[in-house]
Amino acid sequence: MNSNNKRASHLDGFTSGDSLGGTVSRYRDKQNIYKQGAPAYTLFYIQEGGVRLTTRTKNQPSAVTAILGVHDFFGELCLAGYPLRVSTAVALTASSIRTIKKEKMLQLVRRKNKLSNSLVAYLLSSVKNYQDHVAHLLTSAADQRLARVLLRLAHMNGKGTAAVEIPVLSHQVLAEMVGTTRSRVNVFMNRFRKQGFINYHGREGRLEVHRSLRKVLRNLQKSPVTA
Repeated sequence: MNSNNKRASHLDGFTSGDSLGGTVSRYRDKQNIYKQGAPAYTLFYIQEGGVRLTTRTKNQPSAVTAILGVHDFFGELCLAGYPLRVSTAVALTASSIRTIKKEKMLQLVRRKNKLSNSLVAYLLSSVKNYQDHVAHLLTSAADQRLARVLLRLAHMNGKGTAAVEIPVLSHQVLAEMVGTTRSRVNVFMNRFRKQGFINYHGREGRLEVHRSLRKVLRNLQKSPVTA
């Protein structure tokens, strides 16, 4: 991957996890990081790899609620006083993840400097993104929801590079994220590839997302809502 395809950090002026303290651990592909219902006294920062969050409710199967990548935090609800994990976190690939104690992060957030301001902005943005994701599930067509998920994984919500590589996810996982069937995701992904919005690098296990995929979202008001 060339330097133009690397994702920048969400945090202004923040390019490594060293400033956060804590310890870094390596996780294998599909290894559990924590389980829903476990005590929540730490949060996590992804330095390499990716993480899938799933949530199970009573009498319902587990649902994928987020796919996260490099520079993403997760488990941050402990900062809001949640005593238990509300989801299960599993490594998508071999991953390097920094564990930060809740008290340490609260100290960082309370400092009035560039890093603390960026942390607060990021955490507030995470809440907004989750609310937006729920709203779009109700108002967007399935292909638009899929496009939005891919753009979020590549952190292309704002201005940035023209193309970003992300780990390839199974169409079943994407279907669970989008709220549609695996066969429909397969149709949409093939369509996106033919239109030049995405490109597969099969041997490397990477998917290249192009900024032009945002064109799918611009048709939001013109397209009927289909699941």
